[in-house]
Amino acid sequence: MSLKKSFLIVLILSLCCSWLLAQDSLQTNSTRLKQDQLISGESYEIDTIIDGQTYYKKSIKAISTEIPEALLDDEYAAEIDKKWLEELYSTTLFDTIYRDVKGLNYKAVYYPELTTDTLKARLKRLNAKTPFNVEYNPALESVIKMFLKNRHQSFERLMGLSNYYFPMFEREFDNYDIPLEMKYLAIVESALKPRARSRVGATGLWQFMFATGKQYGLDVSSYVDERSDPIKSTESAAKYLAKLYELFGDWDLALAAYNSGPGNVSKAIRRSGGYQNYWNIRPHLPRETAGYVPAFLATMYIFEYAEEHGFIQHKPEFNYIDTDTIRVKQMITLDQVSEFTGVKIETLQFLNPSYKLDIIPHIEGKNYTLRLPRNIIGAFVNNEDQMYAYAKAEFDKREKPLPQFFNTDTKTRYRVKQGDYLGKIARKFGVRVSQIKRWNGLRSNNLRIGQRLTIYPRNGAAIRQSTASNSNSSNLKNYKGKTYTVQKGDSLWSISQKFSGISVENIKEWNSISGTNLKPGMTLKLSKG
Repeated sequence: MSLKKSFLIVLILSLCCSWLLAQDSLQTNSTRLKQDQLISGESYEIDTIIDGQTYYKKSIKAISTEIPEALLDDEYAAEIDKKWLEELYSTTLFDTIYRDVKGLNYKAVYYPELTTDTLKARLKRLNAKTPFNVEYNPALESVIKMFLKNRHQSFERLMGLSNYYFPMFEREFDNYDIPLEMKYLAIVESALKPRARSRVGATGLWQFMFATGKQYGLDVSSYVDERSDPIKSTESAAKYLAKLYELFGDWDLALAAYNSGPGNVSKAIRRSGGYQNYWNIRPHLPRETAGYVPAFLATMYIFEYAEEHGFIQHKPEFNYIDTDTIRVKQMITLDQVSEFTGVKIETLQFLNPSYKLDIIPHIEGKNYTLRLPRNIIGAFVNNEDQMYAYAKAEFDKREKPLPQFFNTDTKTRYRVKQGDYLGKIARKFGVRVSQIKRWNGLRSNNLRIGQRLTIYPRNGAAIRQSTASNSNSSNLKNYKGKTYTVQKGDSLWSISQKFSGISVENIKEWNSISGTNLKPGMTLKLSKG
């Protein structure tokens, strides 16, 4: 190696060492602290020792992925009214009201507690204070009396729910100069069920079809359906109703157009000979729409005169003012929020109905929020770093394929019974709502009585409990009807043939049998009671 080359190598090494020392000096000045530079109360750790001098740096607090015990022990979860939540997620109320509106027959109803003269006087007072046409006619009288006679309990439940929903409805309607009495329309449309879905696909409190929802700014995707968001859907409903009133100049006709479309109303006006009063064109409207406005006016009357008819308004667990929202910073699930905060999954689903899969996505340009009870908000915000770290750790675990996580021997089939809902079934088997939905390909929380669900319980206890119930020993405890003891070679079909009027499905329902296997010696009930 020549002297010139050796000199160049030494020069380059010298420059590199000088640069490294400069960098080390820079780091010492910017991040490393001597003992006399430490601030009392702060947390430090030793960074390095140079020439016998100890240098310190600030400690970095690790974010725990464990659920804080303080949040798990929050007393709020224990105060949730389980029965109220069961009622809240029941689909029967929406179905019965939908059926009532579609099948109104306007026959006279015997209801002596409300005389015709009293009703006329009350409707006259109601007509004076609302822009809707609430004048007396026999058809309206029959609907009001039918609701009072047959739907008393249902209306009490609706009055309880209305304490939560009506304040947000009134605020949005006031912003768009919509009559505040329009809030009663949501009862006729959806029975105040935000995830209600009609047979033709109309969804949410205000029953928007997909195209109409998109037209009025409601986002519908695989994760989110804003037609089920109480505030956003109400704002869209207010815009749509304002446009319909601009077209017809009459709120009764605007209501009819909301249900059947402006085209059907304009055709009914032509067929009636040019009448513009709802009651005059009603015979020319579609059958469902013909019962729509009377049902709305009857609902308005019952709510306005609830005290006179002895209705007890059940108070919901919290009012709208008792909740608040937080903008999410990362994808999380309602299951994770439930485990982290201790708030029941059914409560979170009620407060956040627009998330179809119980997953709140985080998408650039979108502002998705989580609504929580106010007394949980502070604890959530104070621990949100831990919440998101916990959620990320959960998502990382769930990336494993199902066959590696579940043993097929633990799989069980569950038959949905009256009063069941996903949260109740999830607690029974120690699993999550989102897991049941994923295992069974469910896109909503709606269940049908008799529906079969595949469940992978966390332990065998739930399976043993299910098997025990299938043996019917507990079901026979207070049963006094006719029974049959299973013989070798018997099947459900052969047993049904032995007894007139009894089907295979009857035997399965009366004995809580989910499959087709029978064991000799089993005792079967041969009647419902």
